[in-house]
Amino acid sequence: MPAVDKLLLEEALQDSPQTRSLLSVFEEDAGTLTDYTNQLLQAMQRVYGAQNEMCLATQQLSKQLLAYEKQNFALGKGDEEVISTLHYFSKVVDELNVLHTELAKQLADTMVLPIVQFREKDLTEVSTLKDLFGLASSEHDLSMAKYSRLPKKKENEKVKTEVVREVAAARRKQHLSSLQYYCALNALQHRKRVAMMEPMLGFAHGQINFFKKGAEMFSQSMDSFLSSVADMVQSVQVELEAEAEKMRVSQQELLSVDEAAYTPDADLAAPQINRTLIQKAGYLNLRSKTGLVTTTWERLYFFTQGGNLMCQPRGAVAGGLIQDLDNCSVMAVDCEDRRYCFQITTPNGKSGIILQAESRKENEEWICAVNNISRQIYLTDNPEAVAIKLNETALQAVTPITGFRKKQESPCPSQNLENSELQNDDVPKATVSVPEAEELIAPGTPIQFDIVLPATEFLDQNRGSRRINPFGETEDDTFPEAEDSLLQQMFLVRFLGSMAVKTDHTTEVIYEAMRQVLAARAIHNIFRMTESHLMVTSQALRLIDPQTQVSRANFELNSVTQFAAHQENKRLVGFVVRLPEPTGRESLSTYVFESNSEGEKICYAINLGKEIIEVQKRSKKTPLEAHIDK
Repeated sequence: MPAVDKLLLEEALQDSPQTRSLLSVFEEDAGTLTDYTNQLLQAMQRVYGAQNEMCLATQQLSKQLLAYEKQNFALGKGDEEVISTLHYFSKVVDELNVLHTELAKQLADTMVLPIVQFREKDLTEVSTLKDLFGLASSEHDLSMAKYSRLPKKKENEKVKTEVVREVAAARRKQHLSSLQYYCALNALQHRKRVAMMEPMLGFAHGQINFFKKGAEMFSQSMDSFLSSVADMVQSVQVELEAEAEKMRVSQQELLSVDEAAYTPDADLAAPQINRTLIQKAGYLNLRSKTGLVTTTWERLYFFTQGGNLMCQPRGAVAGGLIQDLDNCSVMAVDCEDRRYCFQITTPNGKSGIILQAESRKENEEWICAVNNISRQIYLTDNPEAVAIKLNETALQAVTPITGFRKKQESPCPSQNLENSELQNDDVPKATVSVPEAEELIAPGTPIQFDIVLPATEFLDQNRGSRRINPFGETEDDTFPEAEDSLLQQMFLVRFLGSMAVKTDHTTEVIYEAMRQVLAARAIHNIFRMTESHLMVTSQALRLIDPQTQVSRANFELNSVTQFAAHQENKRLVGFVVRLPEPTGRESLSTYVFESNSEGEKICYAINLGKEIIEVQKRSKKTPLEAHIDK
């Protein structure tokens, strides 16, 4: 089809089919141009929107660069150099923001505005003229149809004149609208070329102007600054690569360890246990009650700090106090069919917390650490040395003893009645040789670590029957003799062990029993201790369950023949009890306890009780017996 330049205005009046066919070609071209213009305008508006977004983004970027200085980084190594560099970059971004703002305004005026005007003016005009031309053509067709129906009679001349006048007006209106429509379509062919070129010309000029001003703004000083920043980044990259290589090597070394490092009980048979710890940290399971009979276990991170046990949940900034370990007691317990559980009990005897370790080694080291801390070793000048010394002292029992080293005389009032009578008579004491260990305790004598069943277990196992045990205590939770006693003192103690001895003529037998009991506990990893209240009266020594107030053991004060506190560990105390046997003979047993207070106080209370007994005996004698004694 040959190219068509324009519509002929001379053919507008005839309105021939050829002219109508040519008009449809121009109308199709105008419709295509309208669709393309709309798409082009959308693309240009997107460019303009992106430029506006660039202005807002650079403005926000500049503010964010300045905000780096106000950030409270936990690790601020090298921040001064970074802050100064970011400040300079912020100024550069501000200057770029000015250029981007100018470019956005120029794009709006020279790119978007012309295409909008072309669409709103030219394309809208063509669309409006098309509608008017269609209306005029319809009116002309109606008038011609009316004119064609006129009759041949002369009496209708008036009607004929009106119809003819109507046809002429319609034809004139159609001719005028067609001329305007044809002119607009012809002009559109020229205006579309200008409309396509003018926005792109404005876009190109805006970009060129932007780059020219940018080149003028960033002079050689900016090039040197960027070069220095690039060098700094390169040096940091080199350091990063070197550090990454070190971490890679370290990672390989750490991953090359034995599989035992990942296994909780890798050396279950003979774990290497450090018993001299004065601080400990690691994950433990904490037992918590959620109801009357339901409990939950939560895995938390525990660590010791001084004399406190701290707990820090995962994700927490710092730890919180869980338990004060001073003068507390710790022992292994069986809890809910779980392994490696231990309990920490407060000094007043109330139940503390129950924890579970992940291995036997961790369990025993935690018990040793808590036990060392409870003795307040951490307050000494050299706590590590003190802990090592105590551990070595406990392990000395593995070496056979051929002689017993003479110890200094204990300042506690531990003595038998015969010695007290000699002292009262001011008889000078002869030099007494220290007996051998075999003379005090027979080799291989068994050690009992549980004095009696706990009170709750005893009541469950012996309901409905009277309790009988070798110590002669009863189930009565009241002590009528204590009401008439002149002395009543209560001490919180933990039973360490008891064993049969061969003599009660010297306190050395108590020291030897202490040594063997502590050594046996250390060798056999026995940490369980029965906690009781020791009531000292002027008649007896009673061990009372702190929870149920049931008597666990009862020793007549007359049967206690020796008592003494340890000369170095002041919290250790022991006494010798002489009890009759069914055979008519008498048995001697030494009982060793650990007290929250000094053992000297317990020895003083026992000695005071014995003195009260002696005074009561003398007051009950008749005058004749008193005269005979004189």
